[in-house]
Amino acid sequence: MQRIAIQPRPDWQAYAQHLGFQFHTLYGQTYWDESAYYQFTLRQIEQDLETVTEELHAMALDIIPDILADEHKLDQLAIPVAYRDALAASWRRGDPYLYGRMDLVYAGDAPAQLLELNYDTPTALYESGVFQWVWLEDMVRRGRLPQGADQFNSLHDQLEEAFSRLDLPQPFYFTSVRECVEDRGTVDYLLDIATQKGIDGRYIALEDIGSLDGQYYDLQGQPITGLFKLYPWEFLLSEDFAADLLSSQTLWVEPLWKLLLSNKGLLPLLWHKHRGHPNLLESHFDDGAVAGLQPGWVRKPLFSREGANVELMTSAGQRFREPGPYADAPVIRQRLQPLPYFAGHYTLIGSWVVGDSAAGIGIREDHTLITKDSARFIPHIILD
Repeated sequence: MQRIAIQPRPDWQAYAQHLGFQFHTLYGQTYWDESAYYQFTLRQIEQDLETVTEELHAMALDIIPDILADEHKLDQLAIPVAYRDALAASWRRGDPYLYGRMDLVYAGDAPAQLLELNYDTPTALYESGVFQWVWLEDMVRRGRLPQGADQFNSLHDQLEEAFSRLDLPQPFYFTSVRECVEDRGTVDYLLDIATQKGIDGRYIALEDIGSLDGQYYDLQGQPITGLFKLYPWEFLLSEDFAADLLSSQTLWVEPLWKLLLSNKGLLPLLWHKHRGHPNLLESHFDDGAVAGLQPGWVRKPLFSREGANVELMTSAGQRFREPGPYADAPVIRQRLQPLPYFAGHYTLIGSWVVGDSAAGIGIREDHTLITKDSARFIPHIILD
Protein backbone atom coordinates (compact mmCIF):
# COMPACT_ATOMS: atom_id res chain seq x y z
CA MET A 1 0.00 0.00 0.00
CA GLN A 2 1.52 3.27 -1.14
CA ARG A 3 0.50 6.91 -1.13
CA ILE A 4 1.55 8.55 -4.39
CA ALA A 5 1.44 12.29 -5.02
CA ILE A 6 0.02 13.36 -8.38
CA GLN A 7 -0.99 16.62 -10.05
CA PRO A 8 -4.75 17.25 -9.86
CA ARG A 9 -6.67 17.71 -13.10
CA PRO A 10 -6.88 21.46 -13.75
CA ASP A 11 -10.60 21.30 -14.54
CA TRP A 12 -11.80 18.82 -11.94
CA GLN A 13 -13.98 21.26 -9.96
CA ALA A 14 -15.98 22.26 -13.03
CA TYR A 15 -16.31 18.61 -14.02
CA ALA A 16 -17.51 17.71 -10.52
CA GLN A 17 -20.16 20.43 -10.70
CA HIS A 18 -21.21 19.19 -14.14
CA LEU A 19 -21.74 15.68 -12.74
CA GLY A 20 -23.73 16.99 -9.79
CA PHE A 21 -20.99 16.47 -7.20
CA GLN A 22 -21.94 19.63 -5.30
CA PHE A 23 -20.09 18.91 -2.06
CA HIS A 24 -16.54 18.39 -3.40
CA THR A 25 -15.65 21.39 -1.21
CA LEU A 26 -17.29 21.75 2.21
CA TYR A 27 -17.30 24.87 4.36
CA GLY A 28 -14.52 26.35 2.26
CA GLN A 29 -12.26 23.32 2.75
CA THR A 30 -11.21 20.66 0.26
CA TYR A 31 -13.18 17.45 0.64
CA TRP A 32 -12.42 15.63 -2.61
CA ASP A 33 -8.60 15.63 -2.86
CA GLU A 34 -6.92 14.24 -5.96
CA SER A 35 -3.45 15.58 -5.20
CA ALA A 36 -2.56 11.99 -4.26
CA TYR A 37 -3.88 8.46 -4.59
CA TYR A 38 -3.37 5.18 -2.76
CA GLN A 39 -2.06 2.15 -4.64
CA PHE A 40 -2.82 -1.46 -3.65
CA THR A 41 -1.86 -4.82 -5.05
CA LEU A 42 -4.60 -7.17 -6.19
CA ARG A 43 -3.69 -9.58 -3.38
CA GLN A 44 -4.12 -6.85 -0.78
CA ILE A 45 -7.56 -6.02 -2.14
CA GLU A 46 -8.84 -9.57 -2.58
CA GLN A 47 -7.39 -11.21 0.54
CA ASP A 48 -6.94 -8.40 3.05
CA LEU A 49 -9.96 -6.21 2.30
CA GLU A 50 -12.66 -7.91 0.19
CA THR A 51 -12.62 -11.29 1.95
CA VAL A 52 -12.22 -9.72 5.39
CA THR A 53 -15.10 -7.31 4.79
CA GLU A 54 -17.50 -10.11 3.94
CA GLU A 55 -16.34 -12.19 6.92
CA LEU A 56 -16.84 -9.29 9.35
CA HIS A 57 -20.22 -8.53 7.82
CA ALA A 58 -21.31 -12.16 8.31
CA MET A 59 -20.09 -12.07 11.92
CA ALA A 60 -22.12 -8.93 12.57
CA LEU A 61 -25.32 -10.45 11.18
CA ASP A 62 -24.69 -13.69 13.05
CA ILE A 63 -24.62 -11.95 16.44
CA ILE A 64 -28.01 -10.24 16.03
CA PRO A 65 -30.06 -13.23 17.31
CA ASP A 66 -27.77 -13.38 20.37
CA ILE A 67 -28.53 -9.75 21.13
CA LEU A 68 -32.28 -10.07 20.62
CA ALA A 69 -32.40 -13.05 22.98
CA ASP A 70 -30.64 -11.21 25.82
CA GLU A 71 -32.19 -8.16 27.54
CA HIS A 72 -28.85 -7.43 29.20
CA LYS A 73 -27.18 -7.04 25.81
CA LEU A 74 -30.00 -4.74 24.68
CA ASP A 75 -29.43 -2.72 27.85
CA GLN A 76 -25.72 -2.52 27.10
CA LEU A 77 -26.52 -1.19 23.64
CA ALA A 78 -28.93 1.37 25.14
CA ILE A 79 -31.78 0.22 22.89
CA PRO A 80 -34.98 2.04 24.00
CA VAL A 81 -37.29 -0.42 25.73
CA ALA A 82 -40.36 0.91 23.91
CA TYR A 83 -38.91 -0.09 20.52
CA ARG A 84 -37.30 -3.45 21.31
CA ASP A 85 -40.25 -5.55 20.16
CA ALA A 86 -40.52 -3.54 16.94
CA LEU A 87 -36.78 -3.94 16.34
CA ALA A 88 -36.98 -7.70 16.87
CA ALA A 89 -39.99 -7.91 14.56
CA SER A 90 -38.10 -5.96 11.90
CA TRP A 91 -35.29 -8.53 12.02
CA ARG A 92 -37.57 -11.58 12.06
CA ARG A 93 -39.62 -10.28 9.13
CA GLY A 94 -36.43 -9.92 7.17
CA ASP A 95 -36.96 -6.23 6.49
CA PRO A 96 -34.65 -5.47 3.54
CA TYR A 97 -31.37 -3.62 3.85
CA LEU A 98 -29.41 -1.80 1.20
CA TYR A 99 -25.85 -1.01 2.20
CA GLY A 100 -23.30 -0.25 4.90
CA ARG A 101 -19.71 0.80 5.40
CA MET A 102 -17.17 -0.51 7.87
CA ASP A 103 -14.15 1.53 8.89
CA LEU A 104 -10.89 -0.40 8.86
CA VAL A 105 -7.34 0.33 9.94
CA TYR A 106 -4.98 -1.12 7.35
CA ALA A 107 -1.54 -0.29 6.01
CA GLY A 108 -0.93 -3.20 3.65
CA ASP A 109 1.48 -5.10 5.87
CA ALA A 110 -0.79 -6.58 8.58
CA PRO A 111 -4.41 -7.77 8.83
CA ALA A 112 -7.11 -5.12 8.46
CA GLN A 113 -8.86 -4.49 11.77
CA LEU A 114 -12.38 -3.26 12.39
CA LEU A 115 -12.78 0.15 14.01
CA GLU A 116 -16.56 0.40 13.71
CA LEU A 117 -19.59 -0.26 11.51
CA ASN A 118 -21.50 2.56 9.82
CA TYR A 119 -24.55 0.52 8.91
CA ASP A 120 -27.39 3.00 9.32
CA THR A 121 -26.50 6.30 7.63
CA PRO A 122 -23.15 5.90 5.84
CA THR A 123 -22.19 8.75 3.53
CA ALA A 124 -19.25 9.14 1.07
CA LEU A 125 -21.32 6.97 -1.29
CA TYR A 126 -21.28 8.99 -4.53
CA GLU A 127 -17.61 9.86 -4.30
CA SER A 128 -16.74 6.20 -3.63
CA GLY A 129 -18.97 4.64 -6.27
CA VAL A 130 -18.89 7.18 -9.08
CA PHE A 131 -16.49 10.09 -8.86
CA GLN A 132 -13.35 8.14 -7.98
CA TRP A 133 -14.12 5.72 -10.83
CA VAL A 134 -14.55 8.69 -13.20
CA TRP A 135 -11.22 10.01 -11.89
CA LEU A 136 -9.52 6.68 -12.67
CA GLU A 137 -10.88 6.47 -16.22
CA ASP A 138 -10.01 10.10 -16.89
CA MET A 139 -6.48 9.78 -15.55
CA VAL A 140 -5.84 6.63 -17.60
CA ARG A 141 -7.24 8.36 -20.69
CA ARG A 142 -4.94 11.34 -20.12
CA GLY A 143 -1.92 9.02 -19.74
CA ARG A 144 -1.41 10.02 -16.12
CA LEU A 145 -2.03 6.48 -14.84
CA PRO A 146 -0.96 3.17 -16.46
CA GLN A 147 -3.41 1.41 -18.79
CA GLY A 148 -3.52 -1.57 -16.40
CA ALA A 149 -4.69 0.48 -13.40
CA ASP A 150 -7.91 -0.79 -11.85
CA GLN A 151 -9.99 0.02 -8.77
CA PHE A 152 -11.84 -1.98 -6.09
CA ASN A 153 -15.19 -0.49 -6.97
CA SER A 154 -18.36 -2.33 -7.95
CA LEU A 155 -20.43 -0.08 -5.68
CA HIS A 156 -22.56 1.62 -8.33
CA ASP A 157 -23.27 -1.62 -10.18
CA GLN A 158 -24.20 -3.43 -6.99
CA LEU A 159 -26.53 -0.62 -5.93
CA GLU A 160 -28.25 -0.86 -9.31
CA GLU A 161 -28.66 -4.61 -8.85
CA ALA A 162 -29.97 -4.10 -5.32
CA PHE A 163 -32.71 -1.70 -6.43
CA SER A 164 -33.68 -4.16 -9.15
CA ARG A 165 -33.88 -6.96 -6.59
CA LEU A 166 -35.56 -5.27 -3.62
CA ASP A 167 -39.33 -5.52 -3.37
CA LEU A 168 -40.15 -1.92 -2.45
CA PRO A 169 -43.55 -0.22 -2.12
CA GLN A 170 -44.48 2.29 -4.82
CA PRO A 171 -44.01 5.19 -4.65
CA PHE A 172 -40.84 4.88 -2.61
CA TYR A 173 -39.61 7.99 -0.80
CA PHE A 174 -36.10 9.21 0.02
CA THR A 175 -35.49 11.65 2.84
CA SER A 176 -32.75 13.64 4.56
CA VAL A 177 -32.47 16.80 6.62
CA ARG A 178 -33.22 19.70 4.29
CA GLU A 179 -30.15 21.84 4.95
CA CYS A 180 -27.43 19.15 4.86
CA VAL A 181 -25.76 19.37 1.44
CA GLU A 182 -23.74 16.15 1.81
CA ASP A 183 -26.73 14.09 2.96
CA ARG A 184 -28.91 15.49 0.19
CA GLY A 185 -26.23 14.64 -2.38
CA THR A 186 -26.09 11.04 -1.12
CA VAL A 187 -29.88 10.69 -1.14
CA ASP A 188 -30.19 12.24 -4.61
CA TYR A 189 -27.63 9.73 -5.89
CA LEU A 190 -29.62 6.79 -4.53
CA LEU A 191 -32.88 8.28 -5.78
CA ASP A 192 -31.39 8.59 -9.26
CA ILE A 193 -30.31 4.92 -9.27
CA ALA A 194 -33.73 3.80 -8.04
CA THR A 195 -35.51 5.84 -10.70
CA GLN A 196 -33.31 4.41 -13.44
CA LYS A 197 -34.26 0.92 -12.26
CA GLY A 198 -37.96 1.67 -12.70
CA ILE A 199 -38.86 2.65 -9.14
CA ASP A 200 -41.26 5.54 -8.60
CA GLY A 201 -38.81 7.38 -6.36
CA ARG A 202 -39.65 10.70 -4.71
CA TYR A 203 -37.67 13.03 -2.47
CA ILE A 204 -39.18 14.57 0.66
CA ALA A 205 -37.31 16.57 3.28
CA LEU A 206 -37.48 14.94 6.69
CA GLU A 207 -39.02 18.10 8.11
CA ASP A 208 -41.94 17.80 5.65
CA ILE A 209 -43.03 14.30 6.65
CA GLY A 210 -46.31 14.43 8.54
CA SER A 211 -48.08 11.83 10.66
CA LEU A 212 -51.66 11.17 11.61
CA ASP A 213 -53.38 8.23 13.29
CA GLY A 214 -50.28 6.08 13.21
CA GLN A 215 -49.27 6.67 9.61
CA TYR A 216 -46.74 8.91 7.85
CA TYR A 217 -47.76 11.19 4.96
CA ASP A 218 -46.18 13.39 2.31
CA LEU A 219 -47.11 17.04 1.69
CA GLN A 220 -49.98 15.99 -0.57
CA GLY A 221 -51.47 13.76 2.09
CA GLN A 222 -50.40 10.51 0.41
CA PRO A 223 -49.35 7.72 2.79
CA ILE A 224 -45.63 6.97 2.83
CA THR A 225 -45.48 3.18 2.68
CA GLY A 226 -41.78 2.97 1.83
CA LEU A 227 -38.98 5.29 2.94
CA PHE A 228 -35.20 5.43 2.67
CA LYS A 229 -33.96 7.72 5.43
CA LEU A 230 -30.51 9.23 5.77
CA TYR A 231 -31.12 10.15 9.38
CA PRO A 232 -29.89 8.21 12.42
CA TRP A 233 -32.30 5.85 14.14
CA GLU A 234 -31.04 6.93 17.56
CA PHE A 235 -32.03 10.53 16.77
CA LEU A 236 -35.36 9.60 15.26
CA LEU A 237 -36.43 7.42 18.20
CA SER A 238 -35.86 10.25 20.63
CA GLU A 239 -38.18 12.64 18.77
CA ASP A 240 -41.96 13.06 18.63
CA PHE A 241 -41.70 11.89 15.02
CA ALA A 242 -41.24 8.31 16.28
CA ALA A 243 -44.58 8.21 18.09
CA ASP A 244 -46.31 6.65 15.06
CA LEU A 245 -43.50 4.22 14.26
CA LEU A 246 -45.04 1.29 16.13
CA SER A 247 -48.36 1.47 14.27
CA SER A 248 -47.13 2.72 10.89
CA GLN A 249 -47.08 0.37 7.92
CA THR A 250 -44.03 2.14 6.46
CA LEU A 251 -41.19 -0.06 5.21
CA TRP A 252 -37.97 1.61 6.39
CA VAL A 253 -34.61 1.37 4.64
CA GLU A 254 -32.35 1.06 6.45
CA PRO A 255 -34.56 -1.10 8.73
CA LEU A 256 -34.95 -0.62 12.46
CA TRP A 257 -32.73 -3.61 13.23
CA LYS A 258 -29.77 -1.70 11.76
CA LEU A 259 -29.79 0.21 15.07
CA LEU A 260 -27.90 -2.79 16.47
CA LEU A 261 -25.15 -2.72 13.83
CA SER A 262 -24.57 1.03 13.81
CA ASN A 263 -24.01 0.87 17.57
CA LYS A 264 -20.40 0.80 18.79
CA GLY A 265 -21.54 -1.51 21.57
CA LEU A 266 -21.44 -4.17 18.86
CA LEU A 267 -17.64 -4.06 19.03
CA PRO A 268 -17.27 -5.53 22.55
CA LEU A 269 -19.99 -8.07 21.79
CA LEU A 270 -18.10 -9.20 18.69
CA TRP A 271 -14.85 -9.34 20.63
CA HIS A 272 -16.33 -11.40 23.45
CA LYS A 273 -17.79 -13.87 20.96
CA HIS A 274 -14.68 -14.02 18.72
CA ARG A 275 -11.93 -13.21 21.20
CA GLY A 276 -8.54 -12.97 19.51
CA HIS A 277 -9.88 -12.78 15.96
CA PRO A 278 -7.14 -11.16 13.83
CA ASN A 279 -9.54 -8.62 12.30
CA LEU A 280 -11.04 -7.45 15.60
CA LEU A 281 -9.64 -5.11 18.24
CA GLU A 282 -10.09 -5.88 21.92
CA SER A 283 -13.14 -3.93 23.10
CA HIS A 284 -15.16 -3.66 26.31
CA PHE A 285 -18.12 -1.75 27.65
CA ASP A 286 -16.76 1.03 29.83
CA ASP A 287 -18.53 0.56 33.14
CA GLY A 288 -16.14 2.76 35.08
CA ALA A 289 -14.24 -0.15 36.56
CA VAL A 290 -11.05 1.12 34.95
CA ALA A 291 -10.22 4.56 36.29
CA GLY A 292 -9.59 7.02 33.47
CA LEU A 293 -8.38 6.28 29.97
CA GLN A 294 -5.23 4.19 29.90
CA PRO A 295 -2.39 4.49 27.36
CA GLY A 296 -3.10 2.51 24.21
CA TRP A 297 -6.89 2.74 24.43
CA VAL A 298 -9.75 4.63 22.76
CA ARG A 299 -13.05 5.64 24.34
CA LYS A 300 -16.07 5.96 22.00
CA PRO A 301 -19.74 6.80 22.68
CA LEU A 302 -22.16 4.14 21.47
CA PHE A 303 -23.66 6.35 18.75
CA SER A 304 -20.93 8.90 18.06
CA ARG A 305 -20.47 10.03 14.44
CA GLU A 306 -17.60 11.69 12.57
CA GLY A 307 -15.26 11.32 15.56
CA ALA A 308 -17.47 13.34 17.93
CA ASN A 309 -16.58 12.82 21.63
CA VAL A 310 -13.97 10.21 20.76
CA GLU A 311 -11.01 10.23 23.11
CA LEU A 312 -7.77 8.28 22.76
CA MET A 313 -4.42 8.00 24.44
CA THR A 314 -1.40 6.71 22.58
CA SER A 315 0.95 4.18 24.14
CA ALA A 316 3.31 7.11 24.81
CA GLY A 317 0.60 8.91 26.79
CA GLN A 318 -0.35 11.52 24.19
CA ARG A 319 -4.08 12.31 24.46
CA PHE A 320 -6.47 13.32 21.68
CA ARG A 321 -10.09 14.32 22.24
CA GLU A 322 -12.83 15.65 19.99
CA PRO A 323 -15.78 17.68 21.27
CA GLY A 324 -19.34 16.81 20.38
CA PRO A 325 -22.92 16.28 21.55
CA TYR A 326 -22.43 12.81 23.08
CA ALA A 327 -20.63 13.78 26.30
CA ASP A 328 -23.18 12.04 28.53
CA ALA A 329 -23.67 8.94 26.37
CA PRO A 330 -22.62 5.39 27.37
CA VAL A 331 -19.18 4.51 26.03
CA ILE A 332 -16.96 1.59 25.11
CA ARG A 333 -13.21 1.15 25.28
CA GLN A 334 -11.31 -0.24 22.31
CA ARG A 335 -7.65 -1.17 22.07
CA LEU A 336 -5.90 1.53 20.05
CA GLN A 337 -4.54 0.49 16.70
CA PRO A 338 -3.24 3.79 15.31
CA LEU A 339 -4.16 4.70 11.77
CA PRO A 340 -1.25 4.39 9.33
CA TYR A 341 0.66 7.60 8.72
CA PHE A 342 1.51 8.58 5.14
CA ALA A 343 3.28 11.85 4.33
CA GLY A 344 1.69 13.75 7.21
CA HIS A 345 -1.75 12.14 6.88
CA TYR A 346 -3.59 9.53 8.95
CA THR A 347 -5.42 7.15 6.64
CA LEU A 348 -8.76 5.41 7.21
CA ILE A 349 -10.29 2.85 4.85
CA GLY A 350 -14.06 2.66 4.48
CA SER A 351 -15.07 -0.70 3.05
CA TRP A 352 -18.52 -0.89 1.45
CA VAL A 353 -21.07 -3.68 1.63
CA VAL A 354 -24.18 -3.85 -0.57
CA GLY A 355 -26.54 -6.54 0.62
CA ASP A 356 -24.04 -9.14 1.79
CA SER A 357 -21.27 -8.47 -0.73
CA ALA A 358 -18.14 -6.35 -0.48
CA ALA A 359 -18.47 -3.57 -3.04
CA GLY A 360 -15.37 -1.37 -2.89
CA ILE A 361 -13.49 1.09 -0.71
CA GLY A 362 -13.25 4.81 -0.07
CA ILE A 363 -10.27 6.36 1.68
CA ARG A 364 -10.27 9.39 3.95
CA GLU A 365 -7.35 11.31 5.41
CA ASP A 366 -7.09 13.52 8.47
CA HIS A 367 -4.27 15.37 10.18
CA THR A 368 -4.92 13.66 13.52
CA LEU A 369 -5.58 10.11 14.72
CA ILE A 370 -9.32 10.87 15.03
CA THR A 371 -11.06 11.00 11.66
CA LYS A 372 -13.54 13.89 11.64
CA ASP A 373 -16.15 15.26 9.24
CA SER A 374 -13.44 17.54 7.84
CA ALA A 375 -11.37 14.58 6.60
CA ARG A 376 -10.56 14.52 2.89
CA PHE A 377 -11.53 11.80 0.41
CA ILE A 378 -8.59 10.37 -1.57
CA PRO A 379 -8.99 8.04 -4.61
CA HIS A 380 -7.23 4.72 -5.01
CA ILE A 381 -6.05 2.27 -7.69
CA ILE A 382 -5.03 -1.38 -7.96
CA LEU A 383 -1.74 -1.97 -9.79
CA ASP A 384 0.60 -4.95 -9.57
